[in-house]
Amino acid sequence: MEQRWPDTLWIVRHGQSAGNVARDAADAAGLGRIDIAHRDMDVPLSPLGEDQARALGRWFAKQPEHERPQTLLVSPYARAIATSELIREEGGLARANSLFCIDERLREKEFGVLDRLTRVGIESEFPEQAEFRRLLGKFYHRPPGGESWCDVILRLRSVLDTISLHHSGKRVMVVAHQVVVLCMRYLLDSLTEEQILAIDREADIANCGVTEYRFRPDQGDGGLVLTRWNFTAPLDEGGAPVTVQPDPSVAAR
Repeated sequence: MEQRWPDTLWIVRHGQSAGNVARDAADAAGLGRIDIAHRDMDVPLSPLGEDQARALGRWFAKQPEHERPQTLLVSPYARAIATSELIREEGGLARANSLFCIDERLREKEFGVLDRLTRVGIESEFPEQAEFRRLLGKFYHRPPGGESWCDVILRLRSVLDTISLHHSGKRVMVVAHQVVVLCMRYLLDSLTEEQILAIDREADIANCGVTEYRFRPDQGDGGLVLTRWNFTAPLDEGGAPVTVQPDPSVAAR
């Protein structure tokens, strides 16, 4: 049977961003709005986020070449691109000319009118949206101008088709965002709404946490099998503190 999947697929959340730090400050102060000067897509890594990305790159660089990524598929957001570039600078890819592709389908979930609002801010400025989300659940709730988790899943289905069509038999790393990591797992493990939301409740995805799938032709229907979930040992080994801060507008996530 022809192989339809990469040999290995890593899905990585970006390093800690300035937005993560700003959100913590807003929550601590009980503010309704997160103080970020940039558009969400332009929010940079924090200094700690840069350290995390470098630590992950060094960890991959220590692996044999046949255990390092050959292809990087990256969200167009600045924090994901910077994470990917630092991984590459530290020698984390199989070779210097490894394929580096920016894919807009891997972008962060769009929050629409709820962008940059904390939970306090949403309940104050858009109480009807807070109630809609309570009734529908965050898997289906789509704020005005934004996306539901289902909308993210729809665009990720085509990403997986692209990976299957163009990168079968390769080693592929995806660098993106917390909701993207969760929705990719929903698709690859054929989970239900209840199952993926239960996983989400267990813990936030760590910044530079690694989710790993490997091709196992002898298991199931010959697909990808989850071998690591929210794996942070590379950060521990590299001396970079592990952070699990939710993204800005996590209340709308």
